[in-house]
Amino acid sequence: METVVSGIRSTGNLHLGNYYGAIQNFIKMQHEYNCYFFIADLHSLTTHPTPANLHSNVKHVLVEYLAAGIDPEKATIYVQSDVPEVAELYLYLNMNAYLGELERSTSFKDKVRAQPDNVNAGLLTYPVLMAADIIIHKATKVPVGKDQEQHLEMARTFGNRFNRLYNNDYFPEPYAFSYGSNLVKIPGLDGKGKMGKSEGEANAVYLSDAPEIIRKKVMRAVTDSGPTVENQEKPQEIQNLFDLMKVVSTEDTYQHFDNLYNTMQVRYGDLKKQLAEDMVNATAPIRDRINEIANDSAYLSRVASLGAEKARESATKTIREVREIIGFRKF
Repeated sequence: METVVSGIRSTGNLHLGNYYGAIQNFIKMQHEYNCYFFIADLHSLTTHPTPANLHSNVKHVLVEYLAAGIDPEKATIYVQSDVPEVAELYLYLNMNAYLGELERSTSFKDKVRAQPDNVNAGLLTYPVLMAADIIIHKATKVPVGKDQEQHLEMARTFGNRFNRLYNNDYFPEPYAFSYGSNLVKIPGLDGKGKMGKSEGEANAVYLSDAPEIIRKKVMRAVTDSGPTVENQEKPQEIQNLFDLMKVVSTEDTYQHFDNLYNTMQVRYGDLKKQLAEDMVNATAPIRDRINEIANDSAYLSRVASLGAEKARESATKTIREVREIIGFRKF
């Protein structure tokens, strides 16, 4: 089976965008590919979390991965820092990554603008660590969004550069992988772009949100004053609500409110109430599992240990061979 690698930063709870945009596909992939799904706690150090927050955030993501349906017996779920070989490969790749190409990275430029007082070396070499995450398992398929495609291109660059430098066709080229015919893009509640953690609490509906929290967030979603002519094009903030409804509601419900909009009879309060209840119902099974798994420390420990063992088996083999290729020898 081909190897798939994907990671998610441990910077808070998972939201509907993570679930419908990625995790649902992970659940299907685990039956058809050799999957490594990791929690990127090393990457999160660029924003300097406190020790308590770091561990808590890793636990949240691990619990929610499991609650959403990723099976530790079928896929390898692991915490990035539990596999020290990743950091070793990161060091080797850094020796052949150049300042100019790292400074041209779009994500680095964005981070410099976003956090000008914390432009650390980890931000600069973020694509190198991402490359190490991928090629340490010799992955050929990486589920990424448009915003990560440049990083994936850089991962190919670093792997190919290693191969050329040491005249050894060792690392395969990883490519973007979209499982299924359509990528689901989940918009946020702020009326602008996609749902995300960095846009603020009110923009995202989290898998662990209590029903009353979901209702409050949805009722505060941005709307306008309503359509002024029949069948008019929906503005972005209204289209976002309909796009969310398309994901969590029945087709009949969606058509009902779409017809009301097209005939200028829509009441946004009713639409939001329906959308909120459908979100509550859609997340209920996952929310119940989150509460159950979060209190089972022994199970979480077993899953993390199993994942670390499986990931290290792959990573140790790679590092042993990489060290030999580079020329490290024991006396």
